[in-house]
Amino acid sequence: METVRLTPDQLDTQASLLHDTQAWQQIVTGWERTAPEPDPPAPTPSHAAPSLPPADWRDLLSVPVDRLIDDSLRAMPVALPRERPLPGRLGAVLPERLHAWRRIGQPDVRPSTHLGYARQILTEWGWQNTPYRLRNARGARCVCGAMLTAHRLGYGSLDTVDRAGAWLITELRSQGWTGLIGPWNRHPGRTASDALALLDATIRRASLAGH
Repeated sequence: METVRLTPDQLDTQASLLHDTQAWQQIVTGWERTAPEPDPPAPTPSHAAPSLPPADWRDLLSVPVDRLIDDSLRAMPVALPRERPLPGRLGAVLPERLHAWRRIGQPDVRPSTHLGYARQILTEWGWQNTPYRLRNARGARCVCGAMLTAHRLGYGSLDTVDRAGAWLITELRSQGWTGLIGPWNRHPGRTASDALALLDATIRRASLAGH
């Protein structure tokens, strides 16, 4: 069982370092590449006989069928798993260490799935933007706090948390934010709706990349 305990700011820093690596940049710049456009057909002379219909509908496709199926599956949004509901409101205010048993025997999940649980935590337990705090007295979490709580509830390894954070920073960069997740979360005027929208956009981005 993982015993390392990260703070929201430590998670933020680790995710930023991962985002800035060459390997991560290859991931986030490569997933949007599509199959090359097929070469335009050669012009058919006007006196040529009309072409016969293809023998099979697959002949009409410019990419293999298995590639189309794979792309379609990757493009489907990741559904939030519901087989393990969150603890109730009491769970929101309990010390984080009391949730450690929930990690026992749990498989790892994709970053997009982990972010789905983080979103569920913000929805059910609340969002807060108190600087440098994992949560407030009512149990509401910041974005990084929700990710750490999702990990401690058994949804994803620490490596998954880092990769989920790197996807969040990738999404923030695409929106023009050049800082870290924490300063974005506590920026004046930020709302819970903004936080949920950020997670939704990041979940879609990561799931489309197969993560």
